[in-house]
Amino acid sequence: MPSVRLAPHPDTRAAWIDSLQVEVAATPEHGFFLTYSLAGDLARLRLPPPAAPDRADGLWRHTCFEAFVMGEDAPAYRECNFSPSGTWQAYAFRARRQGGEAATATDPGIACRAADDRLTLTATLSAADLPPGKRLRLALSAVVEDSGGALTYWALRHPPGRPDFHHPDAFALELDRP
Repeated sequence: MPSVRLAPHPDTRAAWIDSLQVEVAATPEHGFFLTYSLAGDLARLRLPPPAAPDRADGLWRHTCFEAFVMGEDAPAYRECNFSPSGTWQAYAFRARRQGGEAATATDPGIACRAADDRLTLTATLSAADLPPGKRLRLALSAVVEDSGGALTYWALRHPPGRPDFHHPDAFALELDRP
């Protein structure tokens, strides 16, 4: 399974971030382990306070790691948000930005650790929470908030214009279902 590098949106660069990578690995239960690794000056990173591992909306307004997953039934897809606080959310879309209702989902078991110059967040996408299809397309992304409240947007691929993780071009990683 791959390890991929996310790129900052050209309009929201953050010189204090050295890199942001995501490693994707298959789980024994046919889902995915996602490991996000942000390297840089963590003193400049604003993190939400720890919270109970529960669902919450609006996580993308602060530091948040995301996975958008589309199956063979495209244009339907799921959006999963993972906060370093331990909160999370999953949404179901019928097509690009159509729908967005909270989806039935399994707690992703978020674990977050900061050490020296690296923040690592792991989360699990359960097989039951993946869309149908043998082949999946993923849009991996992150919103990173600095200590002054400015947001930067990171993704595998950015379409032209404003940051848009829902854009079809953002679904740049193709994988066989585990």
